Amino acid sequence: MLRVIIADDHPIVRIGQRVVIEAGGRCKVVGEASGPDELLSLLAKVPCDLLITDFAMPGGQQADGYGLLSLLSRQYPGLPVILVTMFANIATLRASFAHGARAIVAKNASAKELPQAIKAVCAGQSFASESLREQLVEAGGGDQSQQPQLSGKEREVVRMLASGLTVSQIAARVNRSISTISKQKSTAMQRLCISTDVDLFAYARAAGMVP
Repeated sequence: MLRVIIADDHPIVRIGQRVVIEAGGRCKVVGEASGPDELLSLLAKVPCDLLITDFAMPGGQQADGYGLLSLLSRQYPGLPVILVTMFANIATLRASFAHGARAIVAKNASAKELPQAIKAVCAGQSFASESLREQLVEAGGGDQSQQPQLSGKEREVVRMLASGLTVSQIAARVNRSISTISKQKSTAMQRLCISTDVDLFAYARAAGMVP
C-alpha cells in the first residue's frame, strides 16, 4: 500500500483528492495538511511514499511555490512530489520540474489525471497534464525541465508589475520609455510562455519576486 500525504488549503479539494487517490485500492492517504508549515510538521512525523501538494498555499512561516519545492527537495530528496495547481502553464511546468517536482497536474483535470500521474511517478517517470503537453507542442517543445531565464531588466519589470505598478508608473520610476517597458513585459511573457497578466502575477509570486 502506497502511503500518501496530501496538502491543499481548501478542505473540499483534499476530500476530493482522497477519494480519487484511494479509489484504486493501491494508495492510502496517511496525512493531510492545509499549508506549508503544517505540511513540513506532518512530514517530520508521518512516513510516506508520495506527496501530492498544491502550489500556492498562502500563510505560515514557510514559503509556498518554488520555495517550498526547493525545501522539500533538500530535506526529502527521495520523496516524489506531485504538484496539483490551478496555475498550469509552461513556465510553472518547467520551473517546477527544475525545483524537484516529478509531476504537475492541472487542478481542473485532477480527478482524471491524478491517478495517471501517480502511476507514472511510481514507475520512475515524470508526468504533465494533457493541457500542458499541448501548450509545449504549440510553443515548440524544448526541454521541459529547463527553468525559463529572464534578463535582469525583464525580472525587474515583472516584479514591479506584480507589486501593483502600471507600465507607465514603472517607466517613470526606472527612467525608461513606456514602449520599452511594454516590450520588456511582452518579451518576459513570451519567454515564460505566459499569455495573461493573471498567470504572470502568479508566476512572480511563486518565484518569490513579491511577498
